[in-house]
Amino acid sequence: MTDLIPVISDLSKKTDTKIVLVVLDGVGGLPMTPGGPTELEAAKTPFLDALAAQSQLGQLELVGPGITPGSGPGHLSLFGYEPLQYTVGRGALSAVGIGVKLNAGDVAVRGNFATLAPDRIILDRRAGRPSTEKNEEIVAKLRAAITEIDATPVEIYTESEHRFVVVFRAGTEPLGANISDVDPQVTGVAPRIAQADDEASQKTANLVNQFVERAEAALQGEPQVNGVLFRGYSDVPHFPQFNDVYKLTAACIAAYPMYKGLASLVGMNVLDVESVEDAPEGKLEALKREWDNYDFFFFHVKKTDSTGEDGNFDAKVKKIELFDSILPEILALNPDVLAVVGDHSTPSKLKSHSWHPVPVLIHGSHGRNDDALRFTEKEAAKGSLGLRHGTALMPLLMANALKLEKYGA
Repeated sequence: MTDLIPVISDLSKKTDTKIVLVVLDGVGGLPMTPGGPTELEAAKTPFLDALAAQSQLGQLELVGPGITPGSGPGHLSLFGYEPLQYTVGRGALSAVGIGVKLNAGDVAVRGNFATLAPDRIILDRRAGRPSTEKNEEIVAKLRAAITEIDATPVEIYTESEHRFVVVFRAGTEPLGANISDVDPQVTGVAPRIAQADDEASQKTANLVNQFVERAEAALQGEPQVNGVLFRGYSDVPHFPQFNDVYKLTAACIAAYPMYKGLASLVGMNVLDVESVEDAPEGKLEALKREWDNYDFFFFHVKKTDSTGEDGNFDAKVKKIELFDSILPEILALNPDVLAVVGDHSTPSKLKSHSWHPVPVLIHGSHGRNDDALRFTEKEAAKGSLGLRHGTALMPLLMANALKLEKYGA
């Protein structure tokens, strides 16, 4: 896919119109049984249904046919950054999202606390989703046991629930980040040994493997949180800045650190919001409070993804319905363009991200309404937007908001 950022940057213009991009994380799904409904089809969503009947719908492939996107590539694609060209590991996203400053040569790693059997077989990749308070207790235990490895300073931070972040600080020589995952992303097998993909990353791989060994020793007495799994190694990434490319003043409204980190890396201003995902009032309050100060809002909803990862179909349906219940308050602000989309599919049936295209809805006064009547996978497939690459979304939002000049004579 051609990188459109240089072209869009030349065509973008500042206007008074406002765009709201709502990302229902992992919202795409599958039927649990043949002929059954997906989570979106099972959900009672009267407000989304009414909006769909007045909007343009379609589907997005975030990376490419058959490729399952991680959350980082999925969001980068939605923001207009070709994810095969602009890459960043989850470690950097999480670190920046919780306010950790990364220096050149440092490597940040995203970790999961896990439950291991006595023979080190993984029983639960998320250790039963412990509370963030329990996470902080475990992190304190690890900090007491691990402050440096082979003279390399090691910093350990709570992210949320089962997620944590480790930063290996570079000395005189930068650390490489091309390392294989410790996390096999399945249960019933042992954690993997980290392997370096190049010579510059060999030291980092050794640090990671020693950290895993020492962490398991420190957590031996814990009944559930007794192992660590790593993936998403990354050094400091650099991106064209979102506000410069699109001539926007952009704000991020998100609770989870990784998404705040990604928004921060591309140059959005991250707003202070209530961090409880089951209580959307904090996000709505931030949107209303800052409405006059920004012309682009990235509004992130997480639990549509985590419930899918847990394989909890009914809970995912309820999270979709919860968003539907607050949609009228977003519409009451009268955005010139409103988009609702997923960053990837997370079918409860698979308990993981998947390659299936995500539905997308674009509402504005300059769009052509189509035959889609609900915001579901099946209805979106009927929509006038068709099947598009994820990076097409931002140019479409900009065009519908009348923020793009004509290309060529």
